Amino acid sequence: MASELSAMLDECPIIAAVKNEAGLEQCLQSEIQLVFILYGSVCEIPAIVQQVKNAGRSAVVHVDLISGLSPREAAVDFIRQYTRADGIISTRPQVLRRAKDLGLATVQRFFVIDSMALENVYKHQEDTRPDFIEMLPGAMPKILQKLSSSLPTPIIAGGLISDKEDVMAALKAGARAISTTNPEIWFM
Repeated sequence: MASELSAMLDECPIIAAVKNEAGLEQCLQSEIQLVFILYGSVCEIPAIVQQVKNAGRSAVVHVDLISGLSPREAAVDFIRQYTRADGIISTRPQVLRRAKDLGLATVQRFFVIDSMALENVYKHQEDTRPDFIEMLPGAMPKILQKLSSSLPTPIIAGGLISDKEDVMAALKAGARAISTTNPEIWFM
């Protein structure tokens, strides 16, 4: 599954991160192929994923943000059994390990707010071995360059990417892709 998502990012390095139904409807009007789902409840997530899949797109669910799911291994079991999601996003290593066991693509999200958080990226990446690392905020080219040149895992820059200049700076710094909730970037 991860290799399919990687091939998709070769064609378009922009990922639509959607946080509500209006954003989902709007992103499905774009040519973006990969959608990060950052909203919903345990009751809604199967239908949200189905909407993405019906549009011929790939869906990756941020399990930590789905209301009614605790960020535990059972949440991944639920996503695998009751949705057609292609992968999951989480900040939690045990959740990501379970997703890998079930054949889902994995995105480990890190909030890099200081040097201790940056060191945690190295530590947890080696332990978890996710398919992708999402670094937030993504508008930090020097840190993106440092991570992308020293880690074997592809980096996705997310958060605070607001315009084409931010997108180009992140990609030039070595980010494999950009995830954004900004519809203007989805249609660039």
